[in-house]
Amino acid sequence: MKKCKRCFYNENHALNIVFDDEGVCSGCKIHEEKDIIDWSEKSIELEKILNEFKNTSGNNYDCIIPVSGGGDSYFIVDVIKNKYKMNPLLVTYNKQFNTETGVDNLANLRIKFDCDILTLTINPEIVKKITRATLRKLGSMYWHCIAGQTVFPVQIAVRFKIPLIIWGAHQGIDQVGMFSHHDRVEMTRKYRREHDLMGLEAEDLIDEFDGITELDVMQYKYPNDKEIEMVGVRGIYLNNYIRWDSLSQHKIMEQKFGFKPAKQNRTFDYYNNVDCFNYNDIHDYIKFIKHGYSKVVDHACRELRLNKISREEGLELIKNHIYRKPENLNIFLKWIGMTENSFYYIIDQHRNLKFWERDENWNWCLKDGSYKEKEEEKINKNNEKYILIGKGYNN
Repeated sequence: MKKCKRCFYNENHALNIVFDDEGVCSGCKIHEEKDIIDWSEKSIELEKILNEFKNTSGNNYDCIIPVSGGGDSYFIVDVIKNKYKMNPLLVTYNKQFNTETGVDNLANLRIKFDCDILTLTINPEIVKKITRATLRKLGSMYWHCIAGQTVFPVQIAVRFKIPLIIWGAHQGIDQVGMFSHHDRVEMTRKYRREHDLMGLEAEDLIDEFDGITELDVMQYKYPNDKEIEMVGVRGIYLNNYIRWDSLSQHKIMEQKFGFKPAKQNRTFDYYNNVDCFNYNDIHDYIKFIKHGYSKVVDHACRELRLNKISREEGLELIKNHIYRKPENLNIFLKWIGMTENSFYYIIDQHRNLKFWERDENWNWCLKDGSYKEKEEEKINKNNEKYILIGKGYNN
């Protein structure tokens, strides 16, 4: 198995990755652009794009910004509204796995930036039905979150005739160098389907076995090409125009606007995805089962490439987090109506035997042995319930 000589990725990255003759991965090679690009020129280029979309008549918003209580939302809104003087409409998909920290962050975001915001909350019973189906079919309990987060902004762009959507970082650029920053890659239905949704569109979930109807998936359907073309919808990524440094950006947002960090189970990063009980917990553990690496590897690669940690420090961080079992499994099982044995039985159907094997005690262990010999014991916290709808103010 090929492994990058600089970072911690191997050739089996979920987004695909290639290596040069020296054994350096495409993610590390594209990252080198961050240190040679003239970002002041990129800033001027961004300003020109934004000026093209400013609504001079004052009868509509200038752009749409997808937000949450745990991502890069504060930074994006700060740049677009405060630096470039745009009037954005904020949109958020309620993933329903909400933490108190995330609810507070989203409420604080509304107040500090004085923006209008639209929220989509889908019937929880429909969400549970879809999650049971995607867990069984794809080994994903997070499909509905990704589908909702990536389609709701596009639906609103079409409905309100706001052609510009502004996203943060393109994951394929930042992690594996799928594109160059100079490609100025934009949002596409194809990328969403193949990578974000693992090849499964909303319509593909309609199934008598799972009891999913066309009405159930209506809110997850991507607008058709004619609708998008009529409005001229574009989705740009800020990391093509701004030197992206997620952790540093979050720390600035904490100081400037009171963004709240939170300790997470399976990574050392206190800032990303703190709005969700499951992203850096159950969802990330499943990623480890399916792909042999997890979010702590992503975060360690990011910080290593930015020269903030050494390779040795990165490996230690990975070893300390990658085998941790989900802390919040009980709350998910209670929410979805499933036993722990059933959950692990389903997940094991998606375990990638390219990475995993049984040891003499019939425990699963990584064949590679890069990080540790075997898994730690399961840990479950007895959290009571998710917060479906949070307060609209901030203490």
